Amino acid sequence: MSTTGRDQKTQSSLGNIVRRPETGSFVGLVFVFTFFAILGGPIFVGAPGWSSWLNIAAEVGIVALPIGLLMIAGELDISVGSVIPASSMTAAIVSGHFGLAAPIGILGGLGVGLLVGFINGYLVAKTKIPSLIITIGTMFAVMGLTLGFAVLLVGSTSVSLVADPLTKKLLGTFVGGMFNVSMFWWAGFVAIIFYLLHISPIGNWIFALGGDRESARNAGIPTANLTIGLYMLSGFAAAFVGILQLLTYTSAQVASGQPFIFNSIMCVVIGGVLLTGGAGSVVGIVIGTATFSIVNQGIFFSGLDPNMGSIFIGVLLLAAVLSNDGFRALTIKLSTKKS
Repeated sequence: MSTTGRDQKTQSSLGNIVRRPETGSFVGLVFVFTFFAILGGPIFVGAPGWSSWLNIAAEVGIVALPIGLLMIAGELDISVGSVIPASSMTAAIVSGHFGLAAPIGILGGLGVGLLVGFINGYLVAKTKIPSLIITIGTMFAVMGLTLGFAVLLVGSTSVSLVADPLTKKLLGTFVGGMFNVSMFWWAGFVAIIFYLLHISPIGNWIFALGGDRESARNAGIPTANLTIGLYMLSGFAAAFVGILQLLTYTSAQVASGQPFIFNSIMCVVIGGVLLTGGAGSVVGIVIGTATFSIVNQGIFFSGLDPNMGSIFIGVLLLAAVLSNDGFRALTIKLSTKKS
């Protein structure tokens, strides 16, 4: 290959990288980390700082990954905010209140997430009601059921569970006294979701579903089963986070999980997933989650007013949406020129 050919190929590769939405997300991540590293100093860039935002990122990231898949497919799941406390309360009641083995309670909690996910997916696939409305409805229904059963069965909105040493070590301990084991589970979810979206044929189905559901169905893609499967994955991930929280803090609360609704969506959008569906990546979602978590925790290390955190996150979200639209417009423009 000639020098000119190699140069053109290099320029083409660089151009493709620059046009990807997650490239802008990565630039944002570097800027945010550098900003708080300067303000926070050695404490923020040391183990205390890293553990602080990574522990937050792990829990939010596990929920954000399947939310990202749903958004790429053109759907949304608001019910995760109720599934988290529902799963932790279920496990705590089964194993903490009634004294059954911890694995049985954990399976019960995960089962709650899968059931809610199935109901969401079935209703979205079989009706023409927008997923936003359906999942808001199931969110309130699950919240009410969780509160009602908690009061009925144990007479309280808080239930404790002290698990056996092995279960605690696997799902609710801190490595080195600072890093929560949830980080390793997050890495596992990242690997699985990356394979699902970018390597397996199902990934193409998800992108096609977000591009045009009717065309995807006509192409032979099992859109209904795929939708149900994605919602069940979202419910499972939310329930898993609920179990992690229960075993980490040895207590389940009815009024928990609500921040995960918008936090997970923000992580996905900051990571470059288009709100219109049909585009996004696991790498971008991970970058968005890290960026959100660094801002969330960096405020406390920098000595700034805690209220500034909301301002930073709001600005990040708006910048991400504008950046995504800009990258999309640039890609369409360049594609049109090539044609």
